[in-house]
Amino acid sequence: MIKKFDKKDEESGSGSNPFRHLEKSAVLQEARIFNETPINPRRCLHILTKILYLLNQGEHFGTTEATEAFFAMTRLFQSNDQTLRRMCYLTIKEMATISEDVIIVTSSLTKDMTGKEDVYRGPAIRALCRITDGTMLQAIERYMKQAIVDKVSSVSSSALVSSLHMMKISYDVVKRWVNEAQEAASSDNIMVQYHALGVLYHLKKSDRLAVSKMLNKFTKSGLKSQFAYCMLIRIASRLLKENEEGHESPVFDFIESCLRNKHEMVIYEAASAIIHLPNCTARELAPAVSVLQLFCSSPKPALRYAAVRTLNK
Repeated sequence: MIKKFDKKDEESGSGSNPFRHLEKSAVLQEARIFNETPINPRRCLHILTKILYLLNQGEHFGTTEATEAFFAMTRLFQSNDQTLRRMCYLTIKEMATISEDVIIVTSSLTKDMTGKEDVYRGPAIRALCRITDGTMLQAIERYMKQAIVDKVSSVSSSALVSSLHMMKISYDVVKRWVNEAQEAASSDNIMVQYHALGVLYHLKKSDRLAVSKMLNKFTKSGLKSQFAYCMLIRIASRLLKENEEGHESPVFDFIESCLRNKHEMVIYEAASAIIHLPNCTARELAPAVSVLQLFCSSPKPALRYAAVRTLNK
């Protein structure tokens, strides 16, 4: 039977957080259960949850104790329980920077990344890229290229987002994946297209001409993702500000055309971009202001708030 808490308990926090009295030493002691056979997925899940809670509360784990817990946790890959496996991925990501020799799970993660279980592949890619350094990246490069163009959208998105993070470690290696990112940018999946556009922009942002060509290509071919449209508007706006072109340009025309998009977020992004452009004339501002005024009477609070905030500037 589930215990009911009154409003006073809820506001005070008593009873609402079962982990509030956790002690690190007790949790690490409990983690020894990871070495038991057979593996008890339910109990192990509960202990991993406690470890993640302590880490996210800022609890300090020494290198030795973190490494011992990490090594014990690697045994849980022997279990076929899906929830436990995905919790292991989360724990790997959180403990990657505080444990030593985390690369021991590389083979297990690579196996999951290239396996047949789609539910494992995306999270395994994200965890693997978290523990990968510049020297290891080339070893998994082939798998990453395949994952970027994978037909399963969650796998493709995971690989693309991980690519963005890996640029900080080895930009030159990730730059070789531009063809795969280009292919992913034509995906029908809105998130894959959005993430692919992000990767392409970050690979080309230091080359103004390359960014202009990319912008021109996507404005002509069109996009399926409203999120990608919002990013493209921001890229276009940045180009206008950097180049100091007159507003009588195809780039400005693209932003203005987005005021007629079917998605509200794209319309707002376009209006906001125009409002923030320097040296706009009253005629150029008028369509954006009209759209924001319409949003002020929207039944959606978020739209009303955004419109008022933007008009106030």
